[in-house]
Amino acid sequence: MNLTIQLFLALPLLGLLISFLIPKKNEISISRTAFMTVGLSLLTTLIHIVFWMMNDGIDINIKELVLYSGEGYEFVLDLYFDKIAAVYLLVGAFITFIITVYSRYYLHRESGYKRFFNTILFFYFGYNLTVLSGNFETLFIGWEILGISSFLLIAFYRDRYLPVRNAVKVFSIYRIGDLGILLTMWASHHLWHENITFAKLNNFELVHEHLSEHSLFGVFISIMILLAAAVKSAQLPFSSWLPRAMEGPTTSSAIFYGSLSVHLGVFLLLRTMPFWEQQTSIRILIGLVGLFTALVSTMIAKVQSSIKSQIAYASIGQIGLILIEVAMGFENLALLHFTGNAFIRTYQLLVSPSVVSYMIREQFYNFVPKSRKLENTFTKRLAYTIYLLSIKEFNLDAFINRLIFKPLKSLGLHLNVFTFKNLLYFFTPAYLLGFTLLMQEDRIPPALHSALPILMSSIGLAMVLKSFTEKSSPFLTWLLIILNHLWITLSVSFNEQFSLIHNALYLSGISVCGLLGFWVLHTFKKLEPKYFSLNQYNGHVYEYPQLAFVFLIASLGVVGFPISPTFIGEDLIFGHIKENQALLAIICSLSYIMSGISIIRLYARLFLGPHIKTNHETPYKSS
Repeated sequence: MNLTIQLFLALPLLGLLISFLIPKKNEISISRTAFMTVGLSLLTTLIHIVFWMMNDGIDINIKELVLYSGEGYEFVLDLYFDKIAAVYLLVGAFITFIITVYSRYYLHRESGYKRFFNTILFFYFGYNLTVLSGNFETLFIGWEILGISSFLLIAFYRDRYLPVRNAVKVFSIYRIGDLGILLTMWASHHLWHENITFAKLNNFELVHEHLSEHSLFGVFISIMILLAAAVKSAQLPFSSWLPRAMEGPTTSSAIFYGSLSVHLGVFLLLRTMPFWEQQTSIRILIGLVGLFTALVSTMIAKVQSSIKSQIAYASIGQIGLILIEVAMGFENLALLHFTGNAFIRTYQLLVSPSVVSYMIREQFYNFVPKSRKLENTFTKRLAYTIYLLSIKEFNLDAFINRLIFKPLKSLGLHLNVFTFKNLLYFFTPAYLLGFTLLMQEDRIPPALHSALPILMSSIGLAMVLKSFTEKSSPFLTWLLIILNHLWITLSVSFNEQFSLIHNALYLSGISVCGLLGFWVLHTFKKLEPKYFSLNQYNGHVYEYPQLAFVFLIASLGVVGFPISPTFIGEDLIFGHIKENQALLAIICSLSYIMSGISIIRLYARLFLGPHIKTNHETPYKSS
């Protein structure tokens, strides 16, 4: 049984590696590799579930791999299989199989044919890892993979403006959900004094004992879990990103935003239900979020002019109802509802092009306009008001932008102190002074000692905010992101047990990927000195696909994506931020979130979008 669970992760990863080696012109081999990989995974899933049910459906927890172990800390890849994982795995395998079969012909002769199937296999690996995760650390690895594969699929038509712009926007909102997971991991370290597994959360006595002694921590963790779930499942007030994500191919919209990825917020709530189900206030909050989302999204769906947007908002409304079922404790009903909603949205999105053609033909031959007249009654005025609000999608997009991103941009635009000259003459000596104080830590007065981590992490956050709004120099953007990590490690180093070894572990991936990124930027500037700015999308991936791919890998390494030891170091940092340092934890989390947004913005501006050179064909803005 344990070997079969490991196969769920090994098969898509092996298929991805094989697919990378196949030439991009060989469509038959590429599609067959994906088809065989997912088909074998589906067959394995069916066999495993049958044998698991014959053995009374006992929950399986596997301590898979200890990646790092130190004093009072252990980073473990933990896998967990129960009925929730069984349902999500089976639905995921079946829908992914359908999508691979459909896409073999739907994307025939597309220039990104190989890139699409590689991304689908990458997504499928991340999906299985998320569903099978046995602790928050393992779940976060899969969560990050889903985020980056979502960005790549929305920006599939990477020579067009709107797909790239919407991909950056969706990724930026996704990072808000990552903030919830990061703070959940930090608070969990202090609540349990270990990397708690989901299997242990099923122990009612253990959970009740810890929550009775730390009720405030329990509420904070539950709210952060709800934040992550609401973002991932496009619940209010984060619903507006889902229709924007439909700029990718119809098949990726079906698998991501109709069926699988969009339901992972529900999965997170189901997986952590033993933790928050005894907190009545949290259950009411989850139910209210689902209720208001269902009402608002239903009204918006009824006035959408695009069929994909109608399906998107209809799916959001159903997920809102699933949240109500989860809040009421109807776990089995929620799983059944997820299965039905996933299948019907996949079907609707796959047939949507045909439906549009049919409706156009039907209207052309049989359209009869309805006679309407304006009425000035209160009920009609109310109906018109709701109609206009629904047309404008209740201004949810503007609300998120005004509440979150606009203040951060405004702050970043005013941080003009961060120039190359000032970094050399002021901030480098300041960093060396901070390092000297760290070496003489015993002589620092207590009041100053408690203030230094906040001060240093704030400098790092300011740097990454400046990089978020920098438009002239890609080098400065890249440098500020790397310096942010140096200031974060220095700030946490003032806390006990965060040693130089931990610093080295954290900075190892950042230093290697940072140097790789500098090399790409330097090479690129020599190749295109006239077109090396961030004022607009430059679209250089058209001429330099290899450089773009290398820079994407370097970017992922710098922001702590799980391809280097930096990811473990990131968890180490939060493990050593004390429970009375909530402000420090929030600042560090914001730094990670904003650095991810900033670096994806840098990558997109340099390499994606319509080509800046006029001698290339200019595509339509939207797909």
